[in-house]
Amino acid sequence: MNLNPARLPGQKSGKPVDKPVDKPVNKPVRLTDKYHREFPYLRLSVTDVCNFRCEYCLPNGYHRSHRPAVLTREEIRRLVTVFAELGVWKIRLTGGEPSVRKDFTEIIDMVAHIPGITTTAFTTNGYRLLANAQKWQDAGVTNLNISVDSLDPARFKKITGHDRLTEILAGIEKSLELGYGSIKVNVVLLKDINDSSLPDYMDYIRERPITVRFIELMQTGDNLAYFRERHQSAQVMRTALVKQGWTENIRRNGAGPAVDFTHPDYQGAIGLIAPYSKDFCLACNRLRVTATGDLRLCLFGDIGIPLRDLLQSDDQMPELKSRIITQLEHKKSSHFLAQGKTGLIPNLSATGG
Repeated sequence: MNLNPARLPGQKSGKPVDKPVDKPVNKPVRLTDKYHREFPYLRLSVTDVCNFRCEYCLPNGYHRSHRPAVLTREEIRRLVTVFAELGVWKIRLTGGEPSVRKDFTEIIDMVAHIPGITTTAFTTNGYRLLANAQKWQDAGVTNLNISVDSLDPARFKKITGHDRLTEILAGIEKSLELGYGSIKVNVVLLKDINDSSLPDYMDYIRERPITVRFIELMQTGDNLAYFRERHQSAQVMRTALVKQGWTENIRRNGAGPAVDFTHPDYQGAIGLIAPYSKDFCLACNRLRVTATGDLRLCLFGDIGIPLRDLLQSDDQMPELKSRIITQLEHKKSSHFLAQGKTGLIPNLSATGG
């Protein structure tokens, strides 16, 4: 596998990426909590179904339950419209694997054209990326996050249960050629599995404008034994990056929770998401809605606020707006992962990560 092809058109060797990948609009964000944090960013799950069997999330695969049906496109339209009117300008569509929905492209097209939404992103395992990168960009996707937990095919198969690394990497190359505003690769950091892979990813981004983000494994409701065996602090990666001359960047407006590092000899960047680190929640700027319409004030919160009853008619939008604003007063200052409290989340697929 060639991980260092010739540079793509427009790339300049040795220059880190610096693109305006998030485009906030000049309007007030009415979603503000009692800790003075603003929330211009909504992560919306469109399904809890995933076709991969990642050992840290769904090791036995997805099993359908008797949960309510996922939100319809009309319900999603009303939901996103209200959030946009409250100042949200960035939407990330998540899952499960969002592209398993047959109407996923139509959802993208609808969300991307709602007034006030300027950044439309989604997170994917990449299995449909090669065939659909152009179509999704045409529909309105600006930013892509692709999960690639190893660049070694055998290790990738062990982690995910699928031998699809080659086609996923080809999909990323296609997306680079198309010029997506931002392409990020997510890597769940796993002790004694991929925690020594930093050199491989650094080589991968040497001439690619991609941000590779190492994400600390998080404890969920059903992975305690695995968490205890495989959790690795992101501090290991931070120490290695600083030692090799990487510089921590200033956090962008509307950015997610990653701390990014760049180096003058690399096109790409390295990001670290360390939810167990001190003050991780101070810069929280995102809310979540599950695939069935529950507002989650925190990924690891212990309550879900139902919104679906107010998504049945356009006439309900003022009431929906009021409920969201009122419930935001209950958002806590921090999660309680360090105390082993994982809230309602059984696995990351259930809430959208």
